Amino acid sequence: MGPKDPFCAGEARRATGLSRYGALKVYRLLRPILFLLPAEVAHGLAGAFLWLWARAAPRPRAREALAQTLWGLRFPNPVGLAAGMDKGQVLVPAWFRLGFGFVEVGTVTPRPQPGNPRPRLFRLPDHRAIVNRMGFNNPGAARVARRLARLPRQPGPVGVNLGRNKDTPNDRAADDYVASFRALAPHADYAAINVSSPNTPGLRALQEGSELRTLVEAVARARDELHRSSGRRVPLLVKVSPDEAPERLDAVADAAIAGGADGLIATNTTLSREGVAGHPRAAEEGGLSGEPLRETAERACARLFLRAGGRVPIVGVGGIATAQDAYRRIRSGASLLQLYTALVYQGPSAARDIQDGLVRLLERDGLTLAGAIGIDARLGLKEAL
Repeated sequence: MGPKDPFCAGEARRATGLSRYGALKVYRLLRPILFLLPAEVAHGLAGAFLWLWARAAPRPRAREALAQTLWGLRFPNPVGLAAGMDKGQVLVPAWFRLGFGFVEVGTVTPRPQPGNPRPRLFRLPDHRAIVNRMGFNNPGAARVARRLARLPRQPGPVGVNLGRNKDTPNDRAADDYVASFRALAPHADYAAINVSSPNTPGLRALQEGSELRTLVEAVARARDELHRSSGRRVPLLVKVSPDEAPERLDAVADAAIAGGADGLIATNTTLSREGVAGHPRAAEEGGLSGEPLRETAERACARLFLRAGGRVPIVGVGGIATAQDAYRRIRSGASLLQLYTALVYQGPSAARDIQDGLVRLLERDGLTLAGAIGIDARLGLKEAL
C-alpha cells in the first residue's frame, strides 16, 4: 500500500499519537523523581531518556500549513529548540524526533570551558520558570564541530550558538566569535551570535552600537569567505537581551543589521525578578526564563519587528509554553519560535502540542503562517499613531 493509503495514514497517526502519549505518560511518572534531584543532574538524565525514547519513536508527521522557507532554508515547522538545552552534546536527531522544526546547539566557545561553579541551575515550579547561571559550559568548538560533521541529513535546519570564552576580554571578543564560526559553520545551517547572556561577565556590553556592529562585521566577513570558498552562505543571527529599553533595542537591531546580520533572536534570559519576587530562588544570580519572561519577550519581539521586520526575520523565544503563546508571538512579529523551559515542565510532547494548537488557531482566524507574522505589532503601531 502506498503512502497515501488511508489505512496506512490512519495507522501512522495512531502510532504517532500512542508514541506521544506513551512518552508523556513516562515523563509524568519520572518528573516528580527528576524534580527531587539537583536541576542539572535531572537535566542530564532527562536528556538521556529523551535520546533513548527518540531513537525508537516514529518520525513526527509534517504539517505543510506550518512549513516555510527563510534564508533559503526549509523549516518544516516554526517551533525550534532554543540554545542552552543541547550545550554541545549534539543530540540533534532526538530533538527532531520530538517534533522540533529546527535545533540550535550551544552556546559554543572556541576553547572548552566548565562554566560557573555548581549549583547553577534552579527551578521555580510555582512560576514555571528557571534561573540559570551556567556560564557557557561546553566541550569547545573543535569537538562540537566533529559531532556535527558526523550527523546525517536532518529533517530541518541545525544552528549553532556562538559565544566568547569567559577569560577573553571584550576587546578580543571578535576573535573568539570568528574562531567558533570558522570551526562550526561548515557543519551548520545557521549561526547565532550570543552577546546577551547575563552569565558571562561583561558580555552584554558587546551590544553597544559601535561594538556590536564591529563584532558582527568580523563574523560576517568569515561568513562571506565561507560562501566564496564553499558556495554555502550560512545565515548569521544576533541574540539580544530582553533587559534593554525600547530605544536601545532599536539601536541594537540597527547595529546588528548594519554589520551584516541576517536575523535577530528575541530574546535571551532576563535579570529582572518581576513576577517571581518572594520566591526563595529569586535571589539566585543568573538569567530567568519561562513564564515570567513571556510578556517582556513578546514586547521586545514586537519592537524589533517594527524596527527591523522588513529587513530581517525575527526568532521569538522566552516564555512560550502553549499554542496561544506561540500564536501571540508570531502575531507580534516572530517568523520562528524557540522553546527551552516549556520542555522542562511539559515534557517531550511540548513541541508537537504547540504545533497542533497553532494549526487550529490559524484555521480559526483564516490566516496562513506568513499572513499572521507581525499582524498585532502592525495593528499596535497604527493604534499608537
